[in-house]
Amino acid sequence: MPEQNDCRISERRSGAVDGRLKIRMSNLVIVESPTKIKGIKKYLGKNYEVVATKGHIRDLPKSKIGIDIEHDFEPKYINVIGKGDVIKELKKEAKKSEKVYLATDPDREGEAISWHLAHILGLSLDDANRVTFNEITKSGVKAGMKHPRKIDQDLVDAQQARRVLDRLVGYQLSPFLWRKVRSGLSAGRVQSVAVRLVVDREEEIRAFVPEEYWTVDALLNTKDSKKPFPARFYGTEKKKLEIKTKEESDRILAELEHADFVVKGVKKGVRKKSPAAPFTTSTMQQEAARKLSFQAKRTMKVAQELYEGISLPKLGTVGLITYMRTDSLRISDEAREAANQYIRSVYGDRYLPETPNIYKTKSNAQDAHEAIRPTMPELAPSQIKDSLTAEQFKLYKLIWERFIASQMSAAVLDTVSVDIGAAKYLFKASGYTVRFDGYTVLYEEGKDGESEKQVSLPPLEKDDLLTVVSLLGNQHFTQPPARYTEATLIKALEENGIGRPSTYAPTISTIMARNYVKREAKQIVPTELGEVVTKLMEDHFSDIVDVKFTANMEQELDRVEEGKMKWKDTIREFYGGFSQTLKKAEQELGNDKIDIPDEVTDIDCELCGRKMVVKMGRYGKFLACSGYPECKNTKPIVVETKGFCPLCGGKILEKKSKKGKKYFGCEHNPKCGFMSWDEPTGEKCPNCGSSLLRKNGRAGKIYCPKEDCGYERGLKD
Repeated sequence: MPEQNDCRISERRSGAVDGRLKIRMSNLVIVESPTKIKGIKKYLGKNYEVVATKGHIRDLPKSKIGIDIEHDFEPKYINVIGKGDVIKELKKEAKKSEKVYLATDPDREGEAISWHLAHILGLSLDDANRVTFNEITKSGVKAGMKHPRKIDQDLVDAQQARRVLDRLVGYQLSPFLWRKVRSGLSAGRVQSVAVRLVVDREEEIRAFVPEEYWTVDALLNTKDSKKPFPARFYGTEKKKLEIKTKEESDRILAELEHADFVVKGVKKGVRKKSPAAPFTTSTMQQEAARKLSFQAKRTMKVAQELYEGISLPKLGTVGLITYMRTDSLRISDEAREAANQYIRSVYGDRYLPETPNIYKTKSNAQDAHEAIRPTMPELAPSQIKDSLTAEQFKLYKLIWERFIASQMSAAVLDTVSVDIGAAKYLFKASGYTVRFDGYTVLYEEGKDGESEKQVSLPPLEKDDLLTVVSLLGNQHFTQPPARYTEATLIKALEENGIGRPSTYAPTISTIMARNYVKREAKQIVPTELGEVVTKLMEDHFSDIVDVKFTANMEQELDRVEEGKMKWKDTIREFYGGFSQTLKKAEQELGNDKIDIPDEVTDIDCELCGRKMVVKMGRYGKFLACSGYPECKNTKPIVVETKGFCPLCGGKILEKKSKKGKKYFGCEHNPKCGFMSWDEPTGEKCPNCGSSLLRKNGRAGKIYCPKEDCGYERGLKD
């Protein structure tokens, strides 16, 4: 019987059964996300089946550390709970397929998922069955399928090393924090350093002592000009002078009271302003935070949607951007030529540089993919606006403009610097005008601080006599360093070599969720909990929160990825010192527990009259009676919205479900019964006057929730 079955399988694969029926076995392509299936299948044709893992299918268990420390740190992988049906379907499809291609995401984590797939499906690690798609377009998919390779074991090992390190730190340090501080806390190899950066910055601000200084500012004019220009006191022709006090400022003003202001010299020049490089993961997150007010998590979610594919009229489902987890600035010749054609047709040849703009990737970058760019540079955002949600359009527009601008000519500025003499003192004025706008006709990079302002000076010549419109002494104080925003924190993590592009968004989300830091406007500030935990970590686990140590560990992990170091050697080297430090910390603290006082509110407990305090639970903050355990009253923190209930006219409150998901309900619930997942806009319905709600997503809209009204409009209207 076995011989007969083997024969039949052979006949099926050769295409003949009983000499009559021809059966052609299809090839199987396995991806991570179901949203990729339609587009990839369209490009590959009927001889390919495409299925999705829907994320990880095998991982370390959540309930325990999952690392056999006694047996050389061997990971104990299990099938992900809830993925039984997916795994069953994958095995079924693989069994009836002639060839299986593993097309998970083209990064370290995607490589690891392919490795796990190979183990579950019984595929040989020596087979060239791994394919990657840098973009979900016809050319991107075809190029990927043309170059199958073996699973890169070095990439897999680098991912394993990171997972094991994070487990060893998180699953052993977190229980330590539960015992010594508060249950529900967590520590991590990257997150703890991120919190320390925020805490250190806050300590710098508190320790900062402002120093007084003064400037003497003149507003001057020529006899032929109607618009005055500013000039600032510099000192003398020999040296710059600093004005520390009002007395010094008043003395200088007195000496200048009757002085003539005469042009001593005019220096003219030309300055070129070059465009910024196309986006990497980090710079995309920073710019989306600055210009769109997107949090990093939101940026990556929307970028993933643009990469995986959007349904467009006449084109079908198309990936609009290249892979969004990258630290490379490399651009393909085809993409550059497509951008050049667009620039030439829309702006003209003078907006193209004489030689192409080439951007140098950082030395520690992986350079596995191109920079983030549109897959079809000719596809301007305005052409596809109707096919995108509001947030997809905003991010695509940002990515598209940044890329096109990166390939354009530099802006050319005419600069002028003027020295102005008055008595024995020297004033300086400077300005510029735009001779050629270059890439700035389309896009300019956002800035975290104050940006340079264009000042146009009137025509000035040596020995010109100037008229004083005003002359004032102005008091100033030196300013402390600015608190981090999400953009500047990501920038700091990248500059210090902490984490990698894929870790910035989840790291910031984690430290927010754990209440180690909070947002005040756009600034990120530490909570008392964050400061206490950071101090504890600094005292007992200095390496874990040391910036240089963590950066060096990243370099060690990169060496694993490059095949220059064995991953278990890295783990052994780290764990020896870490385990000793943990034992020492337990001994030093003994049974001591650090008390963090609760934030007291002005809300009275309706059961006993004592003040309610803010507590942190599994799903965020809530109110609890300060009289616990005598009084166990708790209630959610109420946040009022701008809307009013369409049923009874009461206020609509923002609330959280038991699983932490935000929803909106009437203040009179449960009596009223109104509840919605959609956020009130504060805008009144033009038909009935009720509060309009906003539904996000691809089918997003602004609508009236009253059943008998029916008013609605698109998000873009």
